[in-house]
Parts: sequence; structure tokens; C-alpha cells
Amino acid sequence: MNYEAVIGLEIHVELQTRSKIFCGCSTAFGDEPNTNCCPGCLGLPGSLPVLNRRAVEFAVMAALALNCRVQERSIFARKNYFYPDLPKAYQISQDDFPLAWGGYLEVDFPEGSRRINLLRAHLEEEAGKLIHAGDSIISAAYSLVDYNRAGVPLLEIVTEPEIRSGREARLFLEELRTLLRYTGVSDVKMEEGSLRCDANISLRPVGSSKLGVRTEVKNLNSFRAVEQALNYEAERQARILDEGGEIIQCTCHWDDSRKATAVMRLKEGAADYRYFPDPDLPPLTLERSAIEALRDKLPELPREKRQRLQERYGLNAEEAAIIAATREMAAFFEQAAEDYSDHRNLVNWVQGDLIYQLRESGKEITQLSPVLLIELLELLDGGEINRPVAKELLEEMVKSGAAPRKLVQQRGLGKIADRGELAPLVEQVIAENPAAAENYRSGKKKALAFLVGKVMALTRGRADPQELNRLFQEILKK
Repeated sequence: MNYEAVIGLEIHVELQTRSKIFCGCSTAFGDEPNTNCCPGCLGLPGSLPVLNRRAVEFAVMAALALNCRVQERSIFARKNYFYPDLPKAYQISQDDFPLAWGGYLEVDFPEGSRRINLLRAHLEEEAGKLIHAGDSIISAAYSLVDYNRAGVPLLEIVTEPEIRSGREARLFLEELRTLLRYTGVSDVKMEEGSLRCDANISLRPVGSSKLGVRTEVKNLNSFRAVEQALNYEAERQARILDEGGEIIQCTCHWDDSRKATAVMRLKEGAADYRYFPDPDLPPLTLERSAIEALRDKLPELPREKRQRLQERYGLNAEEAAIIAATREMAAFFEQAAEDYSDHRNLVNWVQGDLIYQLRESGKEITQLSPVLLIELLELLDGGEINRPVAKELLEEMVKSGAAPRKLVQQRGLGKIADRGELAPLVEQVIAENPAAAENYRSGKKKALAFLVGKVMALTRGRADPQELNRLFQEILKK
């Protein structure tokens, strides 16, 4: 039987505040375990939560960017469950009265753009982190707990079950990451856990509206893992259904080493968490004017920026996506485009050699001035250097920030067009390649390109090829 996957995502985004959501402890990533803790983080008796204003502002900005309906009144609730990384044995979250309802994100899928609707977005606190002594949580001999992460502010974004494959889930998350990075509310680094995803998936026969039993897949810490895990789980459920079996509602762990899911526990329902309003926190009340003021702080968002780049600079969709991948890259390109009119040449260098050199050197685009790239391109356009030299200069420019013109002067990298300097090299190449010289004299014009290439190699590409052609023709006619 043919089945259709029905997938909904629960995305946890760590907000980029300097302190935790209900206390003043640092949120710095990578500090020594259990050093950024206080009685509130550790759930000690008598400690009380105090809400971080900045966390609320970041959450509202993210919700607005996602077209959500931000509520003027929301309520914090206690989500009760026991797990070693949750020292209070409950998590402060939101249930019936979340920060925001609805919303959507437009995503460009291979078959076209589609809107993925959201159910809600709400604030909550992060749990601690378990360090497993083994390849996975299932095979670990023991686990250690680091409470540095406990209390980091989280925005949980829940989609409607409108995603149909692992590939679509990956593309949705990539677009979401770009959007959130633009707003500045989170660094959304999956490798550091500031963007994480749990996925609910069920199958239904194609053409049917009846949903099947769903499973939840956890431990998805990369876009690749999301795609692979959901595709695997869809195939696993299909096999069970085709064999006449039943799907059990459960929480699964994605084992990246085995490329397979494994059942961890039966899935809890909302009633199991026994939500009730947190008695230590009053309702969160926001003025509508304050919400609109935060909307005004939002930058131009990725989708609008990509469209404008295409219209203004003549970029195609793929080029616009590369240039607009980050606000910093787009700003660099547009600053350069103000003073360099050949936008086609500019985008080719930025999306190709420049991005490659940034990746190779580990540098950020913010560490490079657009003025330097313009200077490099003008040297090339003016014939003072050739393309191989330009690439060499770009590599050094990215690494050290040195000005291209200064590098040309220091290293003598300018184009060699002086006949007195080129003539001895031409004579040398003719003497070393008599067969090619004779082939040219006998009418085989392709031999000239071979001879010119030899001189270009001797000069590391600095010789003026037009002057070389004239010199070879003159000398070979003698």
C-alpha cells in the first residue's frame, strides 16, 4: 500500500540572552560543567524565579517574524515530570495560555513554495544536559549531569502536521534557522544545541484523511539527522503496517551510528505532565504598543531580502539565496555593490572564490572590508593583474586583511607587459620547444597557444598574453 507521511515538528530555540530566563546565571556555552548555577538553577528549596525581560523581547520578536499572533496575556505553567537533568522535577513552561498562537513560514520546496502553518510558540526554561558514558543513551554505562544549561531561555515552536517527508523537514528547518539568525534572537547553532528538533510522524494511506498512530523521534542534532531519521521511521512504519502489525505510540531515539531509530519509552500525553499555573510567577502581560515597538525592530527578513536582491541586482534565485544566507553576507555584498557597478562580476566572486576562502581560513565576512574586494576587482578590470594573481591576492587578503594594491607592490605581482622583459622568455621557450615552433611555422596555429602557455607558466600567469602573442608571431616569422 502507498502511504503519505504526516510530520509535525517541535523546535526548541535557545534565546541569545546573557543570563538565564529566571535567574542571573550566565548562559555562556562551553564553560566548565556545573559552574553557571545557583539555587534557582538547581531547584533548591526557597529559591524563586524572576523573569528575564530580554528573553521575553527576543521571544516576541521571533514570534512576530513567524507571523504569529502574540498574546497580551500569557501564563507560565509547571510541566511535571522526573528526569535527572530536571532538578526541580518540573519545568516552567506554558500550556493553555502560550505567548503566541498560529503563524506560518513560507518554504521553497523542490516542487514550489508552500506555507507551513504553526500551531503555537511559547516560552520555557531549558533542562540540564546529560553526558552519556557510551555511544548512545541506550548503551551508556552511566550518565553525568551538567546543570549549566538548566534555565537557559527557550522558545518552543510547534508546527502543524503539514510536512510530508524528511527532505521537507530539513528544508523547513534550514529556512527557520536563517529567519531566526536574521532577527538576532538566537545563534541557532545545532552543533551547540541552541537549535534542536523533535519530530512526530505517522502514516496514512494516500487519499485518506485518517491519521495513523504517531511516534516521536528525539536526538536530532543536525539537519542531516532530521532527514535521515524521518525517512527511516516512515519506512519502518510502512513495513509494520504492510505486515498487518500495529504502530505503538512511543518516543524513539535516533541512533546516528546505526542510522536507525530505537524505542526509548511509551509516549506521555499532556495529562501525564499535570500542568498547572506556576504559583511563583504572575501572568505575563504585554502592552500592544510594546509588541508593535518590537515589530519595528525587526530587520528585513530573508524572503524579502532574496526577492529584492533579484530585482535590484539581477541575481537569480540560487545566487540570491547564497548572498542572503546571512545578514552579514548580504550587507557586505550591498555595500560593495554601491561602489562597484559590475554586479554580475561581483556576485560571481562573492559566491565563488570569496566564500571558499572564508570557509578555508575560518574567517567571518565581518572581518573583511568590502573596500578591499572592490580594490582587487578594479586591479583585475584595469589589466594590472590577471585572474590567477587575483585569486592569490584574495586568499592573502582574507587571511591577513592586507590591501591588494599593497600586496602587488610588495610581491611584484603586477602584469608583465614590457617587451624587453618578455622577449628573453619567448626566445627561451622557442629554444626549448623546437617542435612546437616548427608546427606553428608550418601552419598549425594551435601550437602558438602551447608556446604562450609555457611563458605564462614561467611567469606564474603574470605575462600579458596579448603581448606574448605578438612577440611569438614576430620572432617565429624571422
